[in-house]
Amino acid sequence: MSPAGASGVSLPTLRQTIPVWFRVAALSFGGPAGQIAVMHRILVEERRWISERRFLHGLGFCTLLPGPEAQQLATYIGWLMHGPAGGLVAGGLFVLPGLLALMGLSWLYVLYGAVEWVAGLFFGLKAAVLAIVLHALWRLGGRALRGRADRLIAVAAFGAIFVLAVPFPLVVVAAGALGLVLGRRPAPTSAEAEAGGEAGFLIGAAMLPREHAGPADSLRIGALWLAIWLLPVAALLILPGPPPVFGQVALFFAKMAMVTFGGAYAALAYVAQQAVEHYGWLRPGEMLDGLGLAETTPGPLIMVLQFVGFLAGYRAPGALPPLLAGTLAGLLTTWVTFAPCFLWIFAGAPLIGRLRGSRLLAGALSAITAAVAGVILNLAVWFGLRTLFSEVRTVPLGPLRLDLPVLASLDPAALGLTLLAILAVFRLGLGALPTLALCAGAGMLLRLTGLA
Repeated sequence: MSPAGASGVSLPTLRQTIPVWFRVAALSFGGPAGQIAVMHRILVEERRWISERRFLHGLGFCTLLPGPEAQQLATYIGWLMHGPAGGLVAGGLFVLPGLLALMGLSWLYVLYGAVEWVAGLFFGLKAAVLAIVLHALWRLGGRALRGRADRLIAVAAFGAIFVLAVPFPLVVVAAGALGLVLGRRPAPTSAEAEAGGEAGFLIGAAMLPREHAGPADSLRIGALWLAIWLLPVAALLILPGPPPVFGQVALFFAKMAMVTFGGAYAALAYVAQQAVEHYGWLRPGEMLDGLGLAETTPGPLIMVLQFVGFLAGYRAPGALPPLLAGTLAGLLTTWVTFAPCFLWIFAGAPLIGRLRGSRLLAGALSAITAAVAGVILNLAVWFGLRTLFSEVRTVPLGPLRLDLPVLASLDPAALGLTLLAILAVFRLGLGALPTLALCAGAGMLLRLTGLA
């Protein structure tokens, strides 16, 4: 018999939830906002598994964590319903469709990327992605930059990364520390959450038995999942045999998993710079190609990191066949990126109430969100220069450095496609998928006619 929810009604069995979680995953396009909206419609409005108030309560907790908040919210709701097994099913299925789709597209990219129509498709996707990133910056800025202090933090974050080349993780940590010191804002509340009724929902306001776990239980579970997450990384760094790039991939993306606050856009400029300039895994502009592919697949946008890992393994396969090395490196990247999400949820879910009531943590989150706006601006500038200009030079200015375009290398076709994408997103209100399809088609037409 299934366990009873807060309303006394029996919860569906774990097996009965699998088709629902797969449906949530398959429809989760459009970034975290679209993914959370799909989850709300299916789980709150249609299935009535969890109340509005509980849903928003969990979402508030997940925004405090590094990593994709939509996937973590699915994991949290699965945990509420069926414990760790439910969290693994919900969180794992949320990732699976995007993982398979992006892996197939990565194979297509390396095998047929030089074909004219495929090259045109990626040419158009770059312009669309630039417009989508600008739109994400516009929306985030409207929500996050509510005062002078927020704007100063955003500008400082942009300058630290773009001019001083301060690592992205350090910017996030510094912003969070500043928020802890200065922040005294009350934790955000929602009028809908306060007014929402609890009647008729399987999980309402009442605490479930597993939510009464103490700090010792959280430490024990956290230690277990920390070992599960890091053992493959340690094995690749210590054991002989795998190509050296596997260890580099595992260590780099494990570190990124600790600081990816603010969603995928916040981390991608730093990842792109490191992958291109430090490790040599990607060529300039290829991160835009990967982001365009990730935008067309369901699931978390941070899945684009799998594309980066795939190319890293493909181009430094050691004794392995390149496609096999790329596939394994891509799967390794996905593992070290998403395994920590289960660690955060399983260890921290019983403590959600205390975290939600903390003004200090609310202040830290507010400062991090403001810094993320500056980080995304850096992403837009970095991508924009490499989309619109075929040559970008790094100019040292004492301890500083600036990326400056060579004006003679402006690509008129790329500029035209970017303006088309901006018009589609900002003026016509087209979503991510229609904009990507429009620009991909236009890019293929330009390439096939010799105009680009």
